[in-house]
Amino acid sequence: MKEMFINAVDTEECRIAIIEDNELQELYIERASLEHHVGNVYKGRVTNVEPSIQAAFIDYGLPKNGFLHVSDIIPNYIPESLRRGGPMKPPIQQILKRGQEVIVQVTKEGIGTKGPTLTTYLSIAGRYLVLMPGLNRVGVSRKIEDESERSGLREMLESLERPKNLGIIIRTAGLDQTKRELQRDLNYLQRVWKMILEKIQSSKCPAEIFVESDLVSRTIRDIFTNDIETIHVDDPEVAKQATNFLQIAMPRYANRVKLYEERIPLFHRYGLEDAIAKVYSRTVPLPSGGYLVIDQAEALVAIDVNSGKFRTEKNAEDAAYKLNLEAAREIARQLRLRDLGGVIVMDFVDMRLERHRAEVEELLRKEMKNDRARSKTLKTSKFGLIEMTRQRMRPSIERSTYMECPHCHGSGLIKTPESMSLEVLRQLMLAVSQDEIVQVEVTVHPSVAQYIHNRKRKALVRLEERTNKRIMVMADPAVGQEAAAFHCEDARGIQVKFDPHETARRMGEKFRASHPVRPATAAVEEPVEAAEEAEEVAEVAEKVESRVLPARPPRDRRGRRRGRGRGEGRGEGRGEGRPAEAQEHENEHAELEIESAEVSGAREQDELRDSLRDELASERRSSGEIGETDYPASAIPSRSAGRRETSVPHETLPPAAAVTQPPAQAAGQPVPAGQPQPGQPAAPGKKRRRRGHRGGRNRRRRGPGATGSTPGAAGGAAPAPEAPGGDEMADGE
Repeated sequence: MKEMFINAVDTEECRIAIIEDNELQELYIERASLEHHVGNVYKGRVTNVEPSIQAAFIDYGLPKNGFLHVSDIIPNYIPESLRRGGPMKPPIQQILKRGQEVIVQVTKEGIGTKGPTLTTYLSIAGRYLVLMPGLNRVGVSRKIEDESERSGLREMLESLERPKNLGIIIRTAGLDQTKRELQRDLNYLQRVWKMILEKIQSSKCPAEIFVESDLVSRTIRDIFTNDIETIHVDDPEVAKQATNFLQIAMPRYANRVKLYEERIPLFHRYGLEDAIAKVYSRTVPLPSGGYLVIDQAEALVAIDVNSGKFRTEKNAEDAAYKLNLEAAREIARQLRLRDLGGVIVMDFVDMRLERHRAEVEELLRKEMKNDRARSKTLKTSKFGLIEMTRQRMRPSIERSTYMECPHCHGSGLIKTPESMSLEVLRQLMLAVSQDEIVQVEVTVHPSVAQYIHNRKRKALVRLEERTNKRIMVMADPAVGQEAAAFHCEDARGIQVKFDPHETARRMGEKFRASHPVRPATAAVEEPVEAAEEAEEVAEVAEKVESRVLPARPPRDRRGRRRGRGRGEGRGEGRGEGRPAEAQEHENEHAELEIESAEVSGAREQDELRDSLRDELASERRSSGEIGETDYPASAIPSRSAGRRETSVPHETLPPAAAVTQPPAQAAGQPVPAGQPQPGQPAAPGKKRRRRGHRGGRNRRRRGPGATGSTPGAAGGAAPAPEAPGGDEMADGE
């Protein structure tokens, strides 16, 4: 059984409740102090157009300007030259101009600091139909899902007599109505639209053109169905108004209005006051012993399902499934009662079976179909969350009934006496640091004052002695626990204005102004010429590294070089490499390429280049890839070799035979046993070993044209520097 209760005894507030099977299902509250604007039509003027958000702000006569998005602009406002065939609309700056008059309708009340949401798609609701001026089409309510019924209703709407540029949509209440009843409702809506057009032409902007009906008429028009058996009203005037409305809209149901005349208040008589009190609670108990926790933010609602005292003899999966089914029904009911909207995130108890998850989702969607507000539910996420969105046309009942706490400012938390005492002491130190202040009196909550006098008395005394100023801490129960009122005076007893927060902010701005931070993107840009020179230096370094100090070939796990064939590279260490003349030719060619580069600013660039080459060679030496005497910085050709005499000309390079011959052999010293004679290749089948100078470790060096080992490495004497183009230049490292 379904019943409607209307409590209108108090002229300042009207409450309407709908009960089904002795359970509160819907609740509507409207107060005289809080005006209702949803559905009203206004004549407004464009005050500002914001291309960045594709929206305009409209002055329509209320304190806060309305928000009009480009998607809510009817095509009639688009100039003929900008109209396109597709669904895309031109930018809003090409549609609306500042000062232009528009006819708008409120679709959502302002919430917090946000203004109301407006649209130019006007809609005038009747009992069975909704009139859509400016749209020449017919439609069927989304809540009617049967395709056969939708097609039949659409054909019936097409047969109705209606003028052009007036669209109509049939509501769920008109599902079982005859064509005569629908035509009667349409004629009523046409008369209303005619009155609106006359008022638009005669009113000056901004003006109120059309006002929706009061809560009682709207609720009966939108909510009342034939399954509601009785309408209980506790006020004679409201009962008469409801009866007259039903006689016009639904004459057959006019006798269902009953006047309640008992001494006990109506809502107390039927147990509604206790049910309404639970609507404002943060926790909602479930029949099985679990409970819901509902937390509301500005644009998000979080609902957590907890098992609580729920226990069952079956396994945990069945228990979670049963609890989630109860929670899904209760969540849909609480969303209607509390009128919660926006993004809603629900955390159900984890379930392993996909079948159970799907059934919970389907039940939630089924329960949400009874809701007047549009909603969209997503599938269960990987974290076990179900997300949905619900249309929000006005602030929730909690926001409309409660105000923000002046102490915690809506957070539900305040500082402890200890935390507040420490903060007051810091503010006192700031106050006595001001030169013009000689006496400070601070008034705080008694719990804070008690903590300061008992725990921080010595700190106050030391502060007074150090600054030679007087400090008094007073207690006042009227002051909040997080508040502190300062009264400061100068030497003449004149009050000095002091706000600790404003003073701290001002001092912070002063410090930041005197110590500017250089942004990361504000680096000094080098001139174009310097950038080009730096690129040339980098190019030279790359050539030096690739030609003079070639990268070391990779080795496998056994230390052998990879990327060579069976016979390739194995004979290089046994004197089977390329001829020395070919190697010398390559070195000469590399020198000529480096010498051909031109760089402006010779002194600075040469110093940078020399340091780069020195660092490169030192890194190679430290890693053991080259010996201490391999590739000295002076042997690397300079880019300005043609201008500077310090570079070694390639014409003065010694012959290949002289370079490949060790210094001991060139001086006529006897050749040690086991080494080849000068000018002869090394004996096949033997590998050349070389002892490095770092750590005493042995390093193998193989390369094309290698003819012997360095005497300095074998005997410990310091070797002489070698000119590029010799046997070490052709070595693979």
